[in-house]
Amino acid sequence: MRNVVPQPPSGEPGNPAALLTDTGAPALPPSEPSGGGRGGPLYRGRVLVGLVLALGVSLLLAQGLLTRALESVSIDRADRQTFVSLRALEDMVQRAGGTGDAVRAVVSTWKEQMPPGSAVRVIAFSGIRLEASTFPEDVGERAAPRRLSREEKPLYDRGQRLRASVDTNREESTARKVEVEAESLPGGGRLLSAPVEVEGAVVGMVEMATAPLAAPLAPSLGSLALWWLLPLALCTAAAFVVRRQGLLVAVSVVALLVGLGGYASYSLSTLGAEVRGTQTLVAERLQSMSQRAQAVMAERQLSAEPPLRPGDWDSDAFRRPLGLVTPEGQVNEAVVSSRLLELRSGVGRALGGLGVLSLAVLLFIGMGGVHRTAATIVENRTAYAYIAPAMVGMLVLVFFPFFYGIALSFTDSTLYNVGQPLSSLWVGVRNYVEILGDFNIARRAQDGSLVFNYLNFYYTLFFTVVWTVTNVVLGVSVGLGLALILNVDKLAMRPAYRVLLILPWAMPNYITALIWKGLFHQQFGVVNHLIRMFGGQGLSWYDTPFTAFLTVLTTNGWLSFPFMMVVSLGALQSIPMELYEAARVDGASRWQQFKAITLPSLKPALVPAIILSVVWTFNQFNVIFLVTEGEPSNSTEILITQAYRYAFQRYRYGYAAAYSTVIFGILLLYSLVQNRVSRATEAA
Repeated sequence: MRNVVPQPPSGEPGNPAALLTDTGAPALPPSEPSGGGRGGPLYRGRVLVGLVLALGVSLLLAQGLLTRALESVSIDRADRQTFVSLRALEDMVQRAGGTGDAVRAVVSTWKEQMPPGSAVRVIAFSGIRLEASTFPEDVGERAAPRRLSREEKPLYDRGQRLRASVDTNREESTARKVEVEAESLPGGGRLLSAPVEVEGAVVGMVEMATAPLAAPLAPSLGSLALWWLLPLALCTAAAFVVRRQGLLVAVSVVALLVGLGGYASYSLSTLGAEVRGTQTLVAERLQSMSQRAQAVMAERQLSAEPPLRPGDWDSDAFRRPLGLVTPEGQVNEAVVSSRLLELRSGVGRALGGLGVLSLAVLLFIGMGGVHRTAATIVENRTAYAYIAPAMVGMLVLVFFPFFYGIALSFTDSTLYNVGQPLSSLWVGVRNYVEILGDFNIARRAQDGSLVFNYLNFYYTLFFTVVWTVTNVVLGVSVGLGLALILNVDKLAMRPAYRVLLILPWAMPNYITALIWKGLFHQQFGVVNHLIRMFGGQGLSWYDTPFTAFLTVLTTNGWLSFPFMMVVSLGALQSIPMELYEAARVDGASRWQQFKAITLPSLKPALVPAIILSVVWTFNQFNVIFLVTEGEPSNSTEILITQAYRYAFQRYRYGYAAAYSTVIFGILLLYSLVQNRVSRATEAA
């Protein structure tokens, strides 16, 4: 009988006839649309769409960054010119003694040099008086000099804040509190306030209101259009010549880099020109104010000591000279060039990040990633709909804070500059170098004893490792021992024991920590009372590192053994009793049964539990913070509590973020190594 090989029906993939069209030409596979071959219209369209979107989004973002930078330059230009006028007037008021007819004469003469729409006033703290004013509301019955009215109390309060700031900065020898306040006025202008000092004491305040700022600088839309359309035209022309997929992608990448590079060059040149223009305008204002100040000093016979230093009038909010102009009022080219290099570096980093982002968008769209992703989402839309709320929650509550913390770790963010953008606080890896590069762990005292630097990272890491290892060993040992006892078949009152032994884990750990802290109290603690009952001497548990460590070890051991007991007990009850019966038949002792049967059977459950316990203990904040509080002298701090103190007691947010990132790296490395070595979390 002849064997018959079944043939697939006509039109199915297995039928050769299905691969021919009606004209006899080969048909395309169903998965490849017509024109979708190398260099085909479909592929060209994807590459061009990817280039349009990637280049458009990146250029729009770059335009936005440039707009904000130019707005900042505009505000800085106006504020610095106003600062120069304010500080010059402050200098003249101080030379006039801060109060009296001389101050009013200075203000009367000075108002001729004020820009249109500006006004000044001088407040004297002695007598709470308005000494002089050119504000439009201070006329008639309200004309200076007069005592401040009740509704003008905010003026006096502002002056007292400035006096307190000056005194605080002098006492601490630092620039922590601003000494020149600036605020926006309802009409769009600015109000600046500076203290008046006479013989080293703050005796009053001078204020200056400015007219609304002129329209801020703005980038050219023509440049944006040029560097968007030119690369598109080049890539479109190349699409009709290039026939290979990889070559067309390479051309689009080059076109993208040309567009971003051209706009980056335009941005840098524009910013550089405006920054230099700002220095020129400030220098001109300084020279004008210097000439006017000399004329006022000669006209009103004011003291010429100390000599005028116009360059000091160009200052920041702490009244520190910026150094961008010389003491004589000339542009300091060296400092300006240095500032421009810093500016170029910051702009280069921002545009480099945009370049990486736009390149990823281009390749994702051009290589068909969007098409495949959309098809996958449509095919599995029900599953994605179910996980979407969880993913949004993870993004907002986990991933964004995590990556923001990593970004913060590369800055010098503190309590005093938290309002500034991260880009202006960027210090690179300096925080990591300070943390990991400090090996000053211990030193020899004059008497030859060894003194440890308890704030050093490596000492804290060593203590954290000791703390983690001892606690995990104690918790596993006690928990496994209790689980073996509770696993005895005929143990009386076993359910009651299980409930009682789970209570330490069931109670909130911060309550347990506070209870144990009281138990170890030197005078009233139960532990010392028990020691005294047996004739011993009560200990001051928190005065030495070793005894303080024993208190937190005991507290955390009490909190950790129930978890290990529950895990071990569950694993023990899953071991078939037939294995033990067979071992006893073969003459195995209890210890041999424990090593050959119990421990290997417990490994899949215990190893993941130990990994979790290590991570939890490594970051066990509550016990350390509540029981010993790091005492004595920060010797019992662990890494997580040290990071907390850097953030919320020393207010070094960037440093604390770097500290936390290092902790995360240590735990991540430990988990990866432990999983690779044990393979306990892998399926059998």
